[in-house]
Amino acid sequence: MPRPFAAGDRVLLVDSRRRRHLVTLAEGGTFHTHAGVVDHGALLGHEEGIEVRTSRGARLVAVRPTLADYVLKMPRGAQVIYPKDLGPILMLADVFPGARVLESGVGSGALTATLLRAVGREGHVLGYEIRSDFADRARRNVEAFLGPDVPLGIEVRDTYEGIGAIDLDRILLDLPEPWRVVEHAAGALRPGGILLAYLPTIGQVSQLRDALAASPFGMAETVEILQRSWHVDRQSVRPDHRMVAHTGFLTHARLLQPG
Repeated sequence: MPRPFAAGDRVLLVDSRRRRHLVTLAEGGTFHTHAGVVDHGALLGHEEGIEVRTSRGARLVAVRPTLADYVLKMPRGAQVIYPKDLGPILMLADVFPGARVLESGVGSGALTATLLRAVGREGHVLGYEIRSDFADRARRNVEAFLGPDVPLGIEVRDTYEGIGAIDLDRILLDLPEPWRVVEHAAGALRPGGILLAYLPTIGQVSQLRDALAASPFGMAETVEILQRSWHVDRQSVRPDHRMVAHTGFLTHARLLQPG
């Protein structure tokens, strides 16, 4: 179904050097770049994929931003989990349509938006965040991309002190000391439920794995995701000089029956 650009839409403008600019369209609006100015009117009413030129002749391609584009460009207070980890998180935690998920440490809302897209309208994401300013920013970021009608609840709450929900399908933690949540998670998850934690250092991972080994959780695994892109230009084919290397470790485990 055709969806021409309209006022209020977010548009990703990509130049010839693949630099990306996230713009919200407005009647009479303009976008200023070092390569010139683009009138929003040149985009309004057109389908995505249109190519426009700036006042200085530079070419820009206009498309709707993907969730990955939005995550990298959205306003943030806390550091976001990058797209290279967001996809594996969904797979390792097996987040499915209709799932009831607790996310603790919502930060700027990157993982929150990703989870909401995965659980769908029939699921629910409950977010715990200790800082009210982060909680407010996360909700604004999520609703700016997905709209206000999403199955999301965010509470200003310290997960280390306990989890107020039960029969959860998944628990995802972006906290500095997730081993303090293992006991709470065992009481909040349904049997077979999955706990996943995102941690920046291997020392933290070691403490978490020790706590998991002494708990009803089993099948624990820790992975690190590295992303290397390639330069492909006719006969010139080689790995890029830069890559997105270490960002964090992903540790996941399943709640098993005691004994």
